[in-house]
Amino acid sequence: MKKELEGDKSFLLGAIIVIVLLLVLVVYALPRWLGPESGTTQTYWPTQGWRSSTPEEQGCDSGKMAEGLQAIRDRNINIHSLLIIRNGMVITDASFYPYDGKTVHDIASVTKSMMTTLIGIAANQGKLQLDQPMVSFFPELTIANRDERKERITVRHLASMTSGLESLGLEQDEGTLTAMQAREDWVQFALDRKVVSEPGTQFVYDSPGMHLLSAILQQATGMTALEFARQNLFEPLGIKDVIWPVDPQGYNHGWGDLHLQPRDMAKLGYLWLNKGVWEGKQIVSREWVENSVKVQIKTGGEDDYGYGWWVMSGDFGNEYAAIGRGGQRIQVIPTLNLMIVTTGGGFETDEIMPFLEPVLVDPSKPLPADPAGVAELNDAVAAVVQVPAPRALAALPAMVKAISGKTYVLEANPLQLQTLRLEFNDSAEAAIYLSFSDSRPASSQQIGLDGIYRLVPGVYYLPQGMRGYWADAQTFVLEHDEIAVNNHAIYQVSFQDNQIVIKGQETAHELSLTVKGRLQNP
Repeated sequence: MKKELEGDKSFLLGAIIVIVLLLVLVVYALPRWLGPESGTTQTYWPTQGWRSSTPEEQGCDSGKMAEGLQAIRDRNINIHSLLIIRNGMVITDASFYPYDGKTVHDIASVTKSMMTTLIGIAANQGKLQLDQPMVSFFPELTIANRDERKERITVRHLASMTSGLESLGLEQDEGTLTAMQAREDWVQFALDRKVVSEPGTQFVYDSPGMHLLSAILQQATGMTALEFARQNLFEPLGIKDVIWPVDPQGYNHGWGDLHLQPRDMAKLGYLWLNKGVWEGKQIVSREWVENSVKVQIKTGGEDDYGYGWWVMSGDFGNEYAAIGRGGQRIQVIPTLNLMIVTTGGGFETDEIMPFLEPVLVDPSKPLPADPAGVAELNDAVAAVVQVPAPRALAALPAMVKAISGKTYVLEANPLQLQTLRLEFNDSAEAAIYLSFSDSRPASSQQIGLDGIYRLVPGVYYLPQGMRGYWADAQTFVLEHDEIAVNNHAIYQVSFQDNQIVIKGQETAHELSLTVKGRLQNP
């Protein structure tokens, strides 16, 4: 009997040891064997906030990162923020003047990736079907140009930008948006367009088509895109600080204009790295995540398209990105378990990559600790967000006396500017006074002449600023930056006798205009 009990105890002890070893295997070893593609490598979830580590702990060089930040600043690249996350840990988080990183930022067409994510969630919930016809969601509307091909356009086609609906495409997408926004009913405009190619066969960048997805989601769920996102995506991920404007009919802009914190932008990329899982819950179906970053349609360009995501081949294998005009980007490199998140006011990723590529030294293991390099990086992060030193004031040209305080009446123009007046008083600031031909009240704002923006509350009470300088004896250059709203324009204001000519270039939208006017009561 005693031997039997001892045998039972030995068996029980052996079983416990096996169970403990299995638990160790599951908790510690298995994620490392499976690697980043498995979606199980995380040791925490950044729902309440991201954790940080030194770059060296993630195989990166902090000294080179510090050099890169300074080089980006020295070259006046119009980047607003740079966030680098490796293995779920923040290794660099920098904001660049004039963006201070304390507010949400317009993420532009990164919104498209968010919009298709919501469509994927709704489809998984059975609220809609991806192959459901577009027109079936709007039975109450009379839709123009309704033909056999339009009847075949599906939700899936809209998500992959292969609807075949008439659009000006990537290079002139702002023109299509302008035409849509000039109508009283934006969804009606988007639906009424002609079908110019067989659905599913050609890629054409189409923001109005993405706006239709917002309307479809609302029709299918009875909730606005923002309401649906808060309940099914933002709340689980800990995203609270959000601005998402609506069209005249109350549909959230499906193509753009969503405002988020850069660290919350990164959560979408991290959700994708983990195959749609967040804190052990499948927020987005794995099937949708994987298909969204597979090539669904060849674009004819360097990068191809999935469902709301750009798909590309890089030096480290397949990559994917959510991309918005002006430098808004969530770049995901799965093989490195790496994300690069940027916001900006008009720059291209190629402008900053030469300064970031040397940072990653060894993707396979940590580097030796480098306290001096970390100190340099911390100093660089602190420096690039600071207001620059004021420039010495140049002597004002003689033209200033002739035009200061004078009102100029402008010809009809897209900005609906009616009158303009500049005032100079021999200080480091000038003032501009504007009136408009629409319902907007007249406005005034200070202009920094020392290279520093004079900031005031703007759209959504987010800061905006102006600065300027005289380029020559007759031309005043005025820079207007709405910063987190992602509108940055440079205007060359030329004076000749009683005439004024304003040439404007919007860097984020790549729009330009020329406005002429004349002195009031010369």
